[in-house]
Amino acid sequence: MADTAEMYFEDFQIGQKFQSTRSVRVTAQEITEFAEKYDPQPFHLDEAAGKSTFFKGLAASGWLTAAIVMRLRVETITVHGGMIGAGVEEIRWTEPVRPNDSLHTETEVIGLRRSKNRPELGLVTIYTLTLNQRDEVVMKSTVKFLAPLRPSE
Repeated sequence: MADTAEMYFEDFQIGQKFQSTRSVRVTAQEITEFAEKYDPQPFHLDEAAGKSTFFKGLAASGWLTAAIVMRLRVETITVHGGMIGAGVEEIRWTEPVRPNDSLHTETEVIGLRRSKNRPELGLVTIYTLTLNQRDEVVMKSTVKFLAPLRPSE
């Protein structure tokens, strides 16, 4: 795991790895509250209703999982001025997230380039695996974010 105190673009290296500093436990209440507000499908709202669906029970919305992953990324990789999203190349939900699953992330830097339009910024591409307490991959994602270049002294 790398030291992430106020990272600038120059602090990132291809192949650099980060592990989330904690796990997040997903509760049934959190799953249903998120679903009621943002993704009201039967398998996200009710265990009994979910039993007759593809998921065979209550499963978290992939968007709830993605929001949890964003939180873990921000806590793990502290970019000076904040992690400014610059796009999602891929997001795949590979296993359902169930009540009481505990999620953590493993992230690797896979791309770096300086911005063509904003010379004070660089573009960092990362690949993240999200795993549950059984180390099953529940989500894979490749995203880009902006990181400022270190100011010259």
